[in-house]
Amino acid sequence: MNQPKKRILTGDRTTGRLHLGHYVGSLINRVALQDTYDTFILLADVQALTTHFEHPELLQTSIYDVTIDNLSVGLDPNKVTFVQQSAVKAIAEMTIFYSMIVSVNALRHNPTIKSEAAQYGYEELSYGFLGYPVSQTADITFCNADLVPVGEDQIPHLELSRKIVRKFNNMYGTNITVPKIKLSATPRLAGLDGNAKMSKSLGNAIYLSDTPEEVNEKVRKAVTDPARVTKDIPGNPEICNVAKYHKIFTPDRYEELAEKCRTAKIGCVECKKILAESLNTLLEPMREKRAYYEAHMDEVRDIIITGSRKASEIGDAQVALMREAMHLAL
Repeated sequence: MNQPKKRILTGDRTTGRLHLGHYVGSLINRVALQDTYDTFILLADVQALTTHFEHPELLQTSIYDVTIDNLSVGLDPNKVTFVQQSAVKAIAEMTIFYSMIVSVNALRHNPTIKSEAAQYGYEELSYGFLGYPVSQTADITFCNADLVPVGEDQIPHLELSRKIVRKFNNMYGTNITVPKIKLSATPRLAGLDGNAKMSKSLGNAIYLSDTPEEVNEKVRKAVTDPARVTKDIPGNPEICNVAKYHKIFTPDRYEELAEKCRTAKIGCVECKKILAESLNTLLEPMREKRAYYEAHMDEVRDIIITGSRKASEIGDAQVALMREAMHLAL
């Protein structure tokens, strides 16, 4: 008898199209795991409102863009479930239940909340922003996800989620799955400007939907070794942003290019051209799939609606068990 697949919950905030940082950090892994895990992809539109509440018009377009980006990298809608967060009412109800057993201090001391508040320049935090980890706990547990793939910066959120679930189970005798953390082994991709993180908000990203011309232009402007003013000056690949990209996207030539850089046998312009070629070769199949789905938006809509209905049925059953355990069922 076959054992049921373990379930993974992962996803993206719907604040715009996805970029190479998303691809390296999570999308590659999603594609690799879709055959061995029951995968739920959350289109986190409610969580997007924590930072984009003044521009809700962005969200609907982004829901489609994020779905298409996931499909374009090779995720199969017949194998994974796409879920619009706001369409699953159980998530909102579970967020309220969990919020009753989490202290404000625990949320305020979360290092990820602190760093993200600083990034957005928030001096006062909204209830929704501060309670992001509580909402995330509901996202994960509405479907009893076994594993949650995350980067290191998300570990504090997940550790808090695990504490919330354990506390809820202990208080009410429920058997909600305590999610395990599946840490990404891929290093964070730096931004084109040398910033530690490629980010939509920082404007230093190459998007999966960029045209060849856009990729060429962005790579041309990428930061390199600041000491290498002319081609005849030996470079230092260890501090060169373009070299770091080559290590990930042109691995078969990395050592060769690094040595040529150190010995001034290749200039930054040529090195960047080689990187742009590698990136465009990677992105071309994604562009073709994106073009297909953009021409068949009804199909994309159906993928989202079908997945969200499936998720709602699962979530409703979970909430019913929670309400009964909490003596709220009539």
